[in-house]
Amino acid sequence: MTARRAKYYKWLFLVAAACDITLGLVFIFFYKYPFRWLGVPIPYSTGYVTLIGAFPLVIGVAYYLISRGDLIKNRDLILVGTWYKLVYSTVAFYHLAAGDIPHLLFAVFGGVDVVFFALFAECLYAIRRVGKQATAKLPPSAKNGPTT
Repeated sequence: MTARRAKYYKWLFLVAAACDITLGLVFIFFYKYPFRWLGVPIPYSTGYVTLIGAFPLVIGVAYYLISRGDLIKNRDLILVGTWYKLVYSTVAFYHLAAGDIPHLLFAVFGGVDVVFFALFAECLYAIRRVGKQATAKLPPSAKNGPTT
């Protein structure tokens, strides 16, 4: 992976961090405003709304850590974040198809997450190629791992 490509991926994860941390904070502390703005009734019990806000906040912090660290060493975090984007978009589109989505904006977020999913998956693929290239350069005895 070139330095330029690594910089691009780090920027991508920084953008994802900003988006998810912002969404998380809004739905934890200021959920009434987007609900009113969207014309969605504020639920009687708001505990699950703040809990839902906690998920993007935490994954946003993970994306921030990825953006400032070593992409190869953070590949497990990248994998979790990639799955997170896939799961959110799948759930959003399922509810859209079922006619059960509270507002179309949630499906728009699902569409944005499809794009992030594809870009994160591309990053994972690039990291895998780097790993294969590094393994190919090892002596045969090192490729099989430690012996017991």
